[in-house]
Parts: sequence; structure tokens; C-alpha cells
Amino acid sequence: MQEEVVRFEHVYKAFGKNVIYEDLNLSVRKGEILTIMGGSGSGKSVMLKMMLGLMPWDAGRVFMLGEDITGLQDDDLLSVRRRLGMVFQNAALFDSLSVFDNLAYPLRERGIHDDKVLRERAAEALLMVDLPGTEEMLPADLSGGMRKRVGLARAVIQSPEILLFDEPTTGLDPINVRRIVELIMDLRKKFGLTSIVVTHDLPSAYLLSDRVAMLAQHRIVEVADLAAFQASRDPDVRAFLDAMDSGYRAVAGGLGAPHAQ
Repeated sequence: MQEEVVRFEHVYKAFGKNVIYEDLNLSVRKGEILTIMGGSGSGKSVMLKMMLGLMPWDAGRVFMLGEDITGLQDDDLLSVRRRLGMVFQNAALFDSLSVFDNLAYPLRERGIHDDKVLRERAAEALLMVDLPGTEEMLPADLSGGMRKRVGLARAVIQSPEILLFDEPTTGLDPINVRRIVELIMDLRKKFGLTSIVVTHDLPSAYLLSDRVAMLAQHRIVEVADLAAFQASRDPDVRAFLDAMDSGYRAVAGGLGAPHAQ
């Protein structure tokens, strides 16, 4: 069996009367790309915040890289967080800082201040995301796709073991969607990184995923490899896939493309 790097065990989470998870269980394998899908408000992004130790849960346990992080405080979580990289939906760049300073920021937080080292690490990370020579640009000068890639470079520069992605392709044109998807796959190929991708973008999920996990009814209702997920007879999975497929057909029809038969 593949090594397990993340595990949720019987997790319960609620915000007042709003129950997010009743009995959440999930295992993530080392080196895989796992996509988490589900409707709006199903708790996809909440899972990422739990993995980072940024949001507590009410019951159950969460294990990250072999360590039970349940109930740990910030100081105790630091060693685990340093092994994770997070790519936010809006890239979350500091608008007043150059691309270089955005990339150097997490390294400086770890005590690395040698400018030559920082410049070398930044250049390497930007080359990985096909943005060489952009160090002195400001976020305002970047396109949406470039901002996403700088956000990815900032996560990769920390040499993580697990990358967490929150809607990495939202708002991008098809060319940049494909570019982000290929970068995620390439990072796994080159470095063996585990990637956990939260998305509602079905085509991207199909391109990326080794396995897909579906959130519905306050829990994971299905986790399967891509072929099994697409063929699932679970009613929540089928309703989600059929709704997404209908939405794509409606968009295509509105653009004048022929409807799927």
C-alpha cells in the first residue's frame, strides 16, 4: 500500500447550527494528485484550512505527515506547516511588494536573509512556472494567469512535501487553465509532490486527478480513481456530474456551439 500522508478520522465541524461535517473520513496517499469536489458551501476549502491548522474542528482527528495535529497550538504546528505549500484562489500576493519580495517573504520568515540565496531560489522557482525574469514586476503588472503562477512559485520555493490548491484555475482563460494543470502535474513528476486540489472545474479535475473525492451530505460520499468516479452510481455524485455537464452544454449553446447529443 502507498504511504498515507493525510488522514481525516470521523471529523465533525459546525459553525453554530450550520453543520459542515458530520462524519468526515479521508486518506490521501503520498505522491498522488487528489481532487476534492462538491457543491458551494459543502466545506471544500474548510478541509484545506484544517490541514494547515488554521481552523479547529469539534470532534474527530486529523493527521498530517504522520503527526496527529488535533488540538495543537500554533507553535506546535509550525514544523508541520513548513512541510506544506498553499496556493490560494486569488494568489494572495502582497500588492506593494515585487515578485521577488513576494517569493522571498516566506524564506525570510524562516530566517533566510542572504540576498544571493534568496535571488537564486526565486529565479529557480520562477523558472519552474515559466516566468523567468519577472522578479522586479509588481502584482498589478501581472495578468491573472501570471499571478496564479507566482502564487504557485511562492508555494514551491519553500520545498514542500504537500501542495494545497484552492480553486487554482478559477477565473482563467483555457490556455492558462491548461498551463496551471500541466504545472501541477509536472511538479509531481519532478519532485514527487503530493497535491490536494479543491476545485469545481470538472475538466481540470479530469485532467489532473489520480483520485477524486466528493463532498456531499456533510461527508465524503465517494473517493475513487477517475474512471470509477465517472462511472459512480452514488446519487450525489451523479447529480453533481449531471448538473455540471448540463451547465457546460448550456454555456456552449449560448455561444452558438452545437449541443452535445
